[in-house]
Amino acid sequence: MGMAFTDALTDHADVRVALVDRRHSVGGHWLEAYPFVRLHQASAFYGVASTRLGGGQPQQSGPEEGLQERATQPEICVYYDRMLTDRMLASGKVEFFPNCEYVGHRTVVSCISGERFEVSERCRIVDAHYLAPSIPAETPPPFGVTEDARVVPVNDLARLDGGPSQYVVVGSGKTATDACIWLLSRGVDPDAICWVRPREPWMMNRAVVQPDPAIFLAMVADTMQAAERATSLEDLFLRLEDAGIMLRIDRTLMPTMAKTPTLAAWELEQLRTLENVVRRGHLETVGRGKLTFADGSVAVADDSLVVHCAADGLKYPPLVPVWSRDAITLQPIRAGFPCFGAALVGYVEATRQDDAVKNRLCPPSPYPDSLAQWAAMNVLGTRNALSLSAEPDIREWSHRVTLNPARIPPGHPRSAALDDARQRLATHMSPGLAALAELM
Repeated sequence: MGMAFTDALTDHADVRVALVDRRHSVGGHWLEAYPFVRLHQASAFYGVASTRLGGGQPQQSGPEEGLQERATQPEICVYYDRMLTDRMLASGKVEFFPNCEYVGHRTVVSCISGERFEVSERCRIVDAHYLAPSIPAETPPPFGVTEDARVVPVNDLARLDGGPSQYVVVGSGKTATDACIWLLSRGVDPDAICWVRPREPWMMNRAVVQPDPAIFLAMVADTMQAAERATSLEDLFLRLEDAGIMLRIDRTLMPTMAKTPTLAAWELEQLRTLENVVRRGHLETVGRGKLTFADGSVAVADDSLVVHCAADGLKYPPLVPVWSRDAITLQPIRAGFPCFGAALVGYVEATRQDDAVKNRLCPPSPYPDSLAQWAAMNVLGTRNALSLSAEPDIREWSHRVTLNPARIPPGHPRSAALDDARQRLATHMSPGLAALAELM
């Protein structure tokens, strides 16, 4: 988000920016992410506004043939390093201070030398860390571990030199699904995987979250039409499942978690081969051969390897005004897609003078966790999208930016599918949005 904000700001304003990062380079948590991770969304939706991540091409083979490419962890890190070096530093507008910490009171301290830097009163502080994720490589497991138990962060799976008779994957989100699918891809028998899944998750079908306006706008239209007809949040999600938008691993259970990362059909099929699923709430303690929960314990193999995938990837601090007297606090302002939201904030900061006007245009929206929070994210984010599209310069800029999932690029050819999506969106947007607000 900090890179996306800086890229858009420096492209549209005569400013100087000091990028302060406690890590050794830009790229945030991707620098420490597990090596087999990929973006769960299309590469086109990630990165900075000025330069597309990846080649913008569909995958030519494999189980996701026809879907847009998704960058790997090394590709993401190389991309951000290139954006820093070739665009930001080369522009003369940006300085980079790696291995440094902003400690408040307009003071930056080097984590290496201890040198202190004072920031001028004329400098505006931008907080790109408010929603920084926790990842297993840097966060202890949220459960107790006895001395004789084997627990590793998900990163260590790629470095094992001898497999156990059983893997225990702990977590309900994207990291846990990635770990399970990676183990299966390496030939681990499904029966040798125990999945501790504290909550059942709803996930989005990756096939309908694509940088093709006919596909993406049809998904939004289907969502609003489902909301218009739904009698409850649970009914809404079931309707979205019937429409091919939402996915759940176990169709006999109603999920309560709705962080909604994307998932492909082939991944869903593989996850459904895992039958040893423990649904007893949050894990309290791991011991040799035993998992302890609030209501009792579950036996596992004595040599089992417990894979920690349970860090808080999404954060839920209170929503605060993006522009305040003390700082610009980066937060999503659309329904998800935080890189696009941060780029929008950078563009608005560059092109508007009054903070009240900026906050009116860019009120923050939350990350979702529950079904109600997912509805709130979509209500607030959609309202913001409609408000921003009423500003001619913002609308024109947004449709040229690949980060924008709802864009119709200049010169994009008309088609029957796109015309149908736009017509249905016009019909169902207003009543669907009102119904979604009631449901949340």
